[in-house]
Amino acid sequence: MRSDGGSGTKAERLQLVAARAATCTACDLAATRTQVVFGDGNPEAPLMLVGEAPGMHEDATGKPFVGRAGVLLDACLRENSISRKHIYITNLVRCRPFTTESGAARNRPPTQEEINACRPWLEQTIDIIQPLVILCLGAPAANVLIHKGFKMSQERGQWFEGRYARYVAATWHPAYILRLQGDAYEAARRELVADIAAARQKVIEAKREPKLTLF
Repeated sequence: MRSDGGSGTKAERLQLVAARAATCTACDLAATRTQVVFGDGNPEAPLMLVGEAPGMHEDATGKPFVGRAGVLLDACLRENSISRKHIYITNLVRCRPFTTESGAARNRPPTQEEINACRPWLEQTIDIIQPLVILCLGAPAANVLIHKGFKMSQERGQWFEGRYARYVAATWHPAYILRLQGDAYEAARRELVADIAAARQKVIEAKREPKLTLF
């Protein structure tokens, strides 16, 4: 049974869910957000990218991955001849988690309670889009969509079959890559590009797989 009602196009159904999410008060982030950052891209996309949480720029614009991490992600997508019109991108948490230090707001990881509160919005989004492939950006998304205790250093780039998509894998979050320097930065960036390429190839393979029929 579809939790979003199941009628209309995917874009129309996403709009309805996004409208409900815009007034969500399931966790304390509702009190500090500028707006809910629901998602961006093509509702018909076979590939979905799922990150962790919006930051300052996302909170201001209402779109995911528009800050420095988004610039890096878009560049890595372009190296694979992919743009946002080819994918759908969202986060585990749709509101910005932050702390205030010395009068300045700083991003922080979402708590498990915040992730749990926002999970219905993620699941409804996936249920509508029904991607063939999901690429998790960072271990937090992989912990939810692949398995608990996911080890990025050991399991990055491995393919898993899961309840949310036919194939799911995880790669480095662009924000993590931006914290690296020198050779470490270059290596992680190359791996992100390669993992996006692998996800693109996995979509091609999944589309070629025979569909189950009654006859």
